[in-house]
Amino acid sequence: MQRSLAVFAFVLGMLVFGAAAIAAAEEKKGEEKGFRPIFNGRSLAGWHVSSKTGHGTGGRWVVEDGAITGSQDRPGNGGILITDEPFGNFEVILEMRNDFGPDSGLFLRSTERGQAYQAMIDYHGGGNLMGIYGEGLSGNLVDRNFLFTDKPSEIKEVESRFPLPVSPEKWPEFWKHRRWNEFRARIVGNPPKITTWINGVKFMEWSDKEKRHPDKGGIALQVHGGGDFTKQFVRYRKIRVKILE
Repeated sequence: MQRSLAVFAFVLGMLVFGAAAIAAAEEKKGEEKGFRPIFNGRSLAGWHVSSKTGHGTGGRWVVEDGAITGSQDRPGNGGILITDEPFGNFEVILEMRNDFGPDSGLFLRSTERGQAYQAMIDYHGGGNLMGIYGEGLSGNLVDRNFLFTDKPSEIKEVESRFPLPVSPEKWPEFWKHRRWNEFRARIVGNPPKITTWINGVKFMEWSDKEKRHPDKGGIALQVHGGGDFTKQFVRYRKIRVKILE
């Protein structure tokens, strides 16, 4: 009798676990509805290097292990990799596993010169993730709610219009250095409202006060110029976009 009850409990537990897993998968599927890939994981088809930015002639961009991998091709020479297709109102999701040191960024509505609203990927001491910066735009646009110390496991909160959603004490549990983490950014309207997320948590909600940039532009990834980052790399994969009305 006891054995029968144990078997029944085991089977019931597996059914509950299976139902929960299916529900989670359906929820994830619902969140992903409407997104399409803009990187095929094999080549840079649909993307091109811009040689018109102030960060250099473009840097080095290749596909390795299913990820777009960027670096300076010679000391100080960076640039951007930008989509051939322009986007207006959209949401973009990607996964990132960068070395701690290079300065990068996710550019929203980028021009060939790299002028854009940037969701920061400044993964280095004194840098920030998913804050907003006006790359090459007027108005000295910047808002961020934390800065890294000299370690990726340590951050300090700074004043922002959008409070830091993950405390510095919780950061080491939340952020996984040397592993893939997910970024999401949404831009709508012009003047735009921009929202960003890290690993599913909203990190920034920011609105411009005036129109200062075109309604459409490319999605771009950056390798910053200056210094010597020829042996440190930025890596992005699973890049997909959803067009918004």
